[in-house]
Amino acid sequence: MPILRVIFLLFVLHSVVAPVSAQRSKAPNNNTASSWKTLRGNAPLVIAKGGFSGLFPDSSSIAYKTALETSLSNVIVWCDVQLTKDRFGICLPELKLDNSTTIANLLPNMSKVYLVNGESTRGWFSVDFTLNDLQNVGLIQRIYSRTDKFDGNQFSILTVEDVATQIKPPVGLWLNIQHDAFFSQQNLSMRGYVLSVSSRVRINYISSPEVSFLRSIVARFKGNRTKLVFRFLGAEDTEPSTNQSYSSLLKNLTFIKRFASGILVPKSYIWPVNVGGYLLPHTSVVSDAHKEGLEVFASDFANDAGFSYNYSYNSVSEYLSFIDNGDFSVDGVLSDFPITPSEAIDCFSHVSNKSTEQAMPKVVSHNGASGMFPGCTDLAYMQAVEDGADYIDCSVQMTQDGVPVCLSSINLIDGTTVAQSTFSSLSVSIPEIQKNPGIFSFNLTWKDIQTLKPAISNPYFDYLLVRNPAYRNAGSFVSLADFLTFALSKPLAGVLINIEHAAYLAEKQGLGITDAVLDVLSKSGYKNQTTQEVIIQSTNKAVLTKFKKQSGYRLMYMVDENIRSATNSSIEDIKSFADSVAVSKESIFPDNQLFLTGVTNVVPRLHSFNLSVYAYLFRNEFPSQAWDFYSDPIVEINSYVMGAEIDGVVTDFPGTAVAYKSKEIPTLQSCFFTLRFCKDLLKV
Repeated sequence: MPILRVIFLLFVLHSVVAPVSAQRSKAPNNNTASSWKTLRGNAPLVIAKGGFSGLFPDSSSIAYKTALETSLSNVIVWCDVQLTKDRFGICLPELKLDNSTTIANLLPNMSKVYLVNGESTRGWFSVDFTLNDLQNVGLIQRIYSRTDKFDGNQFSILTVEDVATQIKPPVGLWLNIQHDAFFSQQNLSMRGYVLSVSSRVRINYISSPEVSFLRSIVARFKGNRTKLVFRFLGAEDTEPSTNQSYSSLLKNLTFIKRFASGILVPKSYIWPVNVGGYLLPHTSVVSDAHKEGLEVFASDFANDAGFSYNYSYNSVSEYLSFIDNGDFSVDGVLSDFPITPSEAIDCFSHVSNKSTEQAMPKVVSHNGASGMFPGCTDLAYMQAVEDGADYIDCSVQMTQDGVPVCLSSINLIDGTTVAQSTFSSLSVSIPEIQKNPGIFSFNLTWKDIQTLKPAISNPYFDYLLVRNPAYRNAGSFVSLADFLTFALSKPLAGVLINIEHAAYLAEKQGLGITDAVLDVLSKSGYKNQTTQEVIIQSTNKAVLTKFKKQSGYRLMYMVDENIRSATNSSIEDIKSFADSVAVSKESIFPDNQLFLTGVTNVVPRLHSFNLSVYAYLFRNEFPSQAWDFYSDPIVEINSYVMGAEIDGVVTDFPGTAVAYKSKEIPTLQSCFFTLRFCKDLLKV
């Protein structure tokens, strides 16, 4: 997709997001000052690190503007200040320019070696260039897992004054001074620059990890609206002016109070994570600092990195553990994705357990809560129920001895340890089912399958994202009969039963999967009960037609390819054998290289024939979402529900979708960032 097209699309999104954000600021907010456990009882601040640097190049104009358009009205924009040779303060995330700009390509022979924090470092440094030298240098995304579609010369380096006058942050700026000692060695005075610029530009906060720098300016800012914040680096790193480790300085907050009104700490200082990636009990850092009268700000938040497995890649859950855990609240969070802490603060904090749920969307699990446990196991189903799913699902497979069981795939390699078992020799090629060889459920008895261990799904292993490793082989497989017995004992709206490969199983294996499912349903008690619905799902018309003739269950046709529209005749045909339709997310919001290219008419067309529409497959991991959804699973769900008006979601993480449902619709409309597309401009 051409870069101008990408920028156009995102600005169209922002043009419809902004009015909703404006409505939010006028809407009642139940998060009253007294309900917050911050130092002063106010809601925590959102600090946008380099603007919206999770999507755009850090400190670019588009990053700053997007942060203002998608965040709380009092968002603070953050600038890492570097000094040029001619003493201009510029906003760039690192002392070295080559990782965040195009300077290495434009000025390939201008790198130098400097001593930085005692280490010899080669790179391109701002101290070797005047502001004029840098005028043609563009900004690039410095995190390689993020999109590079905005890299290049269309976004130039900004000075602090540029950010103040061009971006016009309504509240003000946060200046971070990371390397005062280095600039002093080059005969550049960061102190002089900060004192000078603060007389021209509104500066809310100044942070630094160097004690000497903050002590040198504290007298000039005493009684001023600008607050000084001491930034803690790694616990064992050495603070240069005191020669103490940051962990040692943390034990002497009374000393910090002499020259700062707050501290900025990595989030691990507050919620430590063990070597396995799971949370340890929270520390006393926030309460200790609050006792000293110091505000506490937490850093290192990003929707695409640094998660504990406890959060299951749900970024909102992580923020809530810092701001709404019942014991304390940090006074602000520093984030690459400011939209997410904004929604955590304004939409999800202090949610009453008695909140009224929306009728829509219906939440359907995908192999149970398969984002947290191996799919189709007892643990995955128990978690889905605990999460509040409306429907739990069973993908039915047949065993050699004719038992219908719940398994994520007919190929046991996909969800079990069969390849490492004594059954590994049973691998065969069956072109009618799949291209690659597999070990299929109908070649093992139910007793055989019960000897296998489940295997958790890791769909984004290429991104080094793995799911809940402590439970990667946990749980037990269940038969369809056991699944239905379990479901009937729970307060569910119903169950969804998926049936595939019926023709092959009947013709080649002599296994009647549809008859087996009907028989188990009848014996389980579902045939005569009315408290829970049964939805039969299939990509096969013949399967659904047979169920329509022999039962009164609801029927869902699953479209297993991406579509862009649907003719009257095709919809009328679906209507003849189904009540609802499941379509891929891409059939609703098509994308190109994970940027949305428009919105189709699939949902309204199906709705016009009175067919409910469910979208699949929703996941929490950031690679599963188009960039337009800001690597935020809640923003994505909201966009499909409020923007596309789907009726239900099919998800590996039902807890995330249920959390979204826990808000009343009027509140959602005022605090979420609904993405409504201009269909005339964004045609496929």
